[in-house]
Amino acid sequence: MNTTLEQKRNRLFLILCGIFITNAILAEIIGAKLFSFERTFGFEPANLDIMGFQMSFNLTAGVLIWPVVFITTDLINEYFGKPGVKRISYFTVLLISYSFVIIFLAIQLHPADFWSTAQDAEGNTFNLNGAFGVIFGQGLRIIIGSITAFIFGQLVDSYVFQKLKKSTGSKMLWLRATGSTLVSQLIDSYVVLFIAFYGIFETENIVAIGITNYLYKFIVAIALTPVIYFGHALIDNYLGKDNAEKISTEASEKSAGFF
Repeated sequence: MNTTLEQKRNRLFLILCGIFITNAILAEIIGAKLFSFERTFGFEPANLDIMGFQMSFNLTAGVLIWPVVFITTDLINEYFGKPGVKRISYFTVLLISYSFVIIFLAIQLHPADFWSTAQDAEGNTFNLNGAFGVIFGQGLRIIIGSITAFIFGQLVDSYVFQKLKKSTGSKMLWLRATGSTLVSQLIDSYVVLFIAFYGIFETENIVAIGITNYLYKFIVAIALTPVIYFGHALIDNYLGKDNAEKISTEASEKSAGFF
């Protein structure tokens, strides 16, 4: 591998890592907001009957950018293998944890007197400092559940991706990219829900919530398939087709074991 190609490879890893880390941290932070997917697009709530519960697509705002994390994970997996995904995933967990610690410290700061209250667009007065704490002060169980689900989901994704790649070779990119995401996100959905809400919600309710969340992720994973191919095309063009295939093959050979 010549120096120029090595530089391109390092630059590519740096860019993908930057995209991955930025969107992972943002997803955790904006995930404190829940929104109605149907009403956002002008529809009435679905009210699906799941296990006796009326469930609609009430999702965290973090789902808006998690697809970017999915795509970036698959691209890192393809060109840098499981070691690349693990390194960036462990590092991201540290950065997410750091972010929550800083947010917690910021919540503890005594507010300036003139900043304590504010008015909304309708003239209603509210406690601005209290709102800051409620919005950013996610519960400890939710934080632990989210971080645990993230790292476990990433490890499962990289493992399934490489298993499928060894079976299909360079063909059927859609299968390893979409398949690994579907498996990892099924596990991710229930890990975070059970850690955060077990003992608070009924088990059946948690399962029902997980089903609606996974239905959304399933649809998005399928819809993102063309974007995966587009990303691969850009990278292949940047590295050169032959070089990209060589790097991808080497990455697959280095990927062994779950952890």
